Amino acid sequence: MKISKVLFKGGTNFPGKIALKFDKNILKTVSKNYKVILVTGTNGKTTTTSMIYNMIKDSNKKVISNNTGANMLTGIIACFISNYSFTNKEEKYAVIETDEANVKLITEHITPEIITITNLFRDQLDRYGEVYTTLKKILEGIEKVPDSTLILNGDESLLGDLKDSMENKTLYYGFNDSQSSSKTIDINADAKFCKKCKAPYKYEFLTYNHLGKYYCDDCNYKRPELDFSVDKLEDLSSEGSLIIMDGQEYYINQPGLYNIYNGLCAYSIGKTLGIDKSTIYNSLKSQKSSFGRQEHINIEGKQVKMILVKNPAGYDQAINTITLDKNKVNLAVLLNDNYADGRDVSWIWDVKFESLNSLDLDKVMVSGIRLYDMAIRLKTAGLPREKFEICENQDALLKSIKSCSQNTVYVLTTYTAMINLRRFLNSKGYIKKLW
Repeated sequence: MKISKVLFKGGTNFPGKIALKFDKNILKTVSKNYKVILVTGTNGKTTTTSMIYNMIKDSNKKVISNNTGANMLTGIIACFISNYSFTNKEEKYAVIETDEANVKLITEHITPEIITITNLFRDQLDRYGEVYTTLKKILEGIEKVPDSTLILNGDESLLGDLKDSMENKTLYYGFNDSQSSSKTIDINADAKFCKKCKAPYKYEFLTYNHLGKYYCDDCNYKRPELDFSVDKLEDLSSEGSLIIMDGQEYYINQPGLYNIYNGLCAYSIGKTLGIDKSTIYNSLKSQKSSFGRQEHINIEGKQVKMILVKNPAGYDQAINTITLDKNKVNLAVLLNDNYADGRDVSWIWDVKFESLNSLDLDKVMVSGIRLYDMAIRLKTAGLPREKFEICENQDALLKSIKSCSQNTVYVLTTYTAMINLRRFLNSKGYIKKLW
């Protein structure tokens, strides 16, 4: 494992690939004595996994996690191998982020204590297809483990009937408050039609995209009763959120509605595991950014805030979050179309880039493999073209960031562009820990 990290600057998948060649059932062996919490869904997996991991660790329990985001079968095997001991047989926890299509590969060998699904949005259509296909992939895995407890996003209409259709014990979390007064779902939102009768959903309130307190007038399908809830949104800023959950005030040390969902999911699992409220409170309050997810990097006095974006729903929430910043800022937008990003970049036309016009922008830097596609989209959105800087490589982007007159730089980046930029900044000494 150590050698692979030196040779491959990571080693998060390589040991798993080698192990599978020797034993196709290796995962069952190396995961023995672990209570596994499996985290899957479209958005929020890495941050939610980190939050749950920290809660368990802060409660003085032994816990491991694939916190680099290596969430395919080989990466998950590598995580267990790197923590494997022939002699230590004490009970431990493993909080494992899992790619949606890999759930069925994991549950072939492991029966998790808990499986949580964060949400389902259109993402990498060339790989997953529509949200209904993604749900089917996940359910194929859950069907193998009827003894696992499901903790699901109740505001996600695609999950609302699983309590009745699956054998598993099922608990739901969701919002009982929303800052939005709109009850009309956006034309580009996902899952707009009832999964039972195909009539359009109606909403008592929306949080974002298709999430919210939904119901169907035609067949009476509606949001299930919540076991855990956000009862009030007290204050949302560009640094974090103050909220009320189950009658107690909590501070989520990550900004945006989507991170409140992540925090609520982690809270729900923490409560289910019996972790006390004070530990949960302190853990959420001190939560640090994880691996390109609102990670803060200092580049010669410039505060670079890196935000991973990969689909319209998540991108819109990232934009809404940074528009909470009322100071003059710089913006860098990176778009790649490698396999892990999705080859089809037409989804950027479903993102509400027009909302960026409310920012007090000093400079707009555009980079990545598909930088010209992104530049056209931003120009069409109305961003002032005289503020654009086209950065055709990472050296040009770094030079542009260093020359910013304002200290805050928001970087909105797709997955492989984020990985490449972090590796480049590591080589320059601005990031000390690559993985």
